[in-house]
Amino acid sequence: EHAADVPDIVRELLHQGDTVACGGSVTLVETGVIDLLHQGGYHFLDRFQRGLSTEQVKEIYRSAFSADAFLCSANAITEDGELYNVDGNSNRVSALLYGPDSVIVVAGCNKIVKDLDGARERVRSIAAPTNAAHLKRSTPCVNSGRCEDCQCEDRICCNYVVSAQQRIKGRIKVILVGEELGY
Repeated sequence: EHAADVPDIVRELLHQGDTVACGGSVTLVETGVIDLLHQGGYHFLDRFQRGLSTEQVKEIYRSAFSADAFLCSANAITEDGELYNVDGNSNRVSALLYGPDSVIVVAGCNKIVKDLDGARERVRSIAAPTNAAHLKRSTPCVNSGRCEDCQCEDRICCNYVVSAQQRIKGRIKVILVGEELGY
């Protein structure tokens, strides 16, 4: 129901000593999940550590595939339960699709949309422009507030992924929070 409840739920889904990785996610920060991962008890593959080189971050992205658990959010979730994600580096969608034995998706109720058309619209008008601004990217959507289908070097919308079903029962767990979280 509340963002403050999420760390306890995530703690129940993880095991002490697990190797855990995550995608870039304002939602995980807002809910306190990143703080939980920093408190110990887990081997956190922390891509946000200060002073990491580009190569070290790339190695963390690759190591996420063999992590016990991967945590992320979604750009949109349809009423039918499809996860819709748009990624720049694609480290998040890659780990979501394949690799870690457990994937935990945390999303606020603001991410729920009617269908895939609604998901695409949500990304184009909310998630992409807001995230590009947050990441200090020089993209047309930062100025216009709406995806412009740019082909610029700073583009963050490189791969579009719909997750409709997971063959491994229980691998992906979605925690929907009754509050607006992330963008």
